[in-house]
Amino acid sequence: MKQPYFIVVVAHSLHGSLRRIHIPHTVIYAVLALALLGTFSVFGILTSYARMVWKVSNYNSLREEANLLRERYQNLLRAMDQTNDQLATLQLFATEVSASYGIRGNLATRNSLLLEDGDLLPSYPETLEEYNFLKSARFSQIFRRYPKMWLTNSTPSLWPADGRLVGHFGGRLDPLSGEGTFHAGVDISAPYGSRVRAAGDGIVVHAEWAGAYGRMVVIEHGSGVYTRYAHLARIDVIDGQEVRRGTPVGLLGGSGRVTGPHLHYEVRMGSNPVNPYKFLARSAVAREVRRDLPF
Repeated sequence: MKQPYFIVVVAHSLHGSLRRIHIPHTVIYAVLALALLGTFSVFGILTSYARMVWKVSNYNSLREEANLLRERYQNLLRAMDQTNDQLATLQLFATEVSASYGIRGNLATRNSLLLEDGDLLPSYPETLEEYNFLKSARFSQIFRRYPKMWLTNSTPSLWPADGRLVGHFGGRLDPLSGEGTFHAGVDISAPYGSRVRAAGDGIVVHAEWAGAYGRMVVIEHGSGVYTRYAHLARIDVIDGQEVRRGTPVGLLGGSGRVTGPHLHYEVRMGSNPVNPYKFLARSAVAREVRRDLPF
């Protein structure tokens, strides 16, 4: 008859007695199953640990490579900025030299003989870029040679729009977030589409979209003075254009980060905003005395 268990005989080495131990088959199978399961578990743990070590090693190498690439990118940006500055200086110098010695005029006469070939005709973007550069270079040359002529009306002393002050310079609560913030200019309320004019003589250094400012025009007035006209509905000037006090630069609107149509007006000394109220107050007094101003 088949026994459902194993018999283990244990003999004592000194007394010579024998002892039988009955071990059921189920116990043996359970022990073998547990041993097999433990082997698989240990193998899985070791495999997971090896995979984790490999991933950490790859992550560290990738991080070092990313840091190296970031450093190279920063070096390339610095080199590009230096190259652009040198190129701008050389372009300005070449323009001034060619204007002084009449070289550009000779080249223009010479090129006029070659216009029969359509490939030699400049494209519209090239023509516009050349026009903007010449306007900027010409203003820079005039400003250096005849500074007194520009200093006469270069102070931003006119209201840029015919309206009333609704937002003051300095600390205030942000109308959108409700948090405390610094207001770098003043807000002038006027009907949508009202004419916005330059507060003084200068040159346009920025005339395009500027993020939260929306459509914005920035004018340089010399001596480190800049004025900003933001949230415009339309821009009527281009970069490098010379403007006089009272020249229209655009239409009042509500572009950018606003709650309603108005003009955001700033006066800056370099990159630092200053309170434009003293200029606006002077303009208000002048408007009471004279009625023939552009506003």
